[in-house]
Amino acid sequence: MVLTDMSVDLSTQVVDHYENPRNVGSLDKTSKNVGTGLVGAPACGDVMKLQIQVDEKGKIVDARFKTFGCGSAIASSSLATEWVKGKTVEEALTIKNTDIAKELCLPPVKLHCSMLAEDAIKAALADYKLKQEPKKGGAEKK
Repeated sequence: MVLTDMSVDLSTQVVDHYENPRNVGSLDKTSKNVGTGLVGAPACGDVMKLQIQVDEKGKIVDARFKTFGCGSAIASSSLATEWVKGKTVEEALTIKNTDIAKELCLPPVKLHCSMLAEDAIKAALADYKLKQEPKKGGAEKK
């Protein structure tokens, strides 16, 4: 069976991640060790939420996603969660959309999906890092 996405033939890898997505769901966004990235592409309507959970050593121990979009967007999100798990925060920053696109054999018309996945990873990492900074502002109450 070939999944077509707006008359574009999709690779076996895309079909596999679309039909059997990995790591679908949510983590507790209020937790200090969870980073959440929410990104979208207004041109096509795809929206990705990607979350990471980081342990005390800085290693990503879990990742979850929810995506509203085409098969290529779902596959890109699914693959991204697989790739970030087990990496340090700094290692996860090296994941590029070109690597995701190459792994999934995305056609040029679907490259924006891998770009969204990279942006979602970066947004989740940025949110996590922000939560690690000491609170600024008012004096402590006694």
